[in-house]
Amino acid sequence: MPKRLYVGNLNYTTTEAALNDLFGTVGEVLSVHVVTDRMTGQSRGFAFVEMAERADADRAIGQLNGQVLDGRSIRVAEAKPRDNQPFRQKFHRRR
Repeated sequence: MPKRLYVGNLNYTTTEAALNDLFGTVGEVLSVHVVTDRMTGQSRGFAFVEMAERADADRAIGQLNGQVLDGRSIRVAEAKPRDNQPFRQKFHRRR
């Protein structure tokens, strides 16, 4: 069963290919998505990696969390599901 991972503290120059290569050392990678700013197109410093097997994802967390990639110590953790509430509603204030 696939498992999605959060990868944080990325260098802004880190590519999806580099992450695919790194995570491919611990198991089969299904997808990699570096999150970018909509306006500038620049990386926001985090990504999501989907591993094919739960065991591979757990191994990736254990082996890659804290590893240095492109000069930065990356953070690897299980991705948490997004809540379905739109962004603007979270900060809506009544007057």
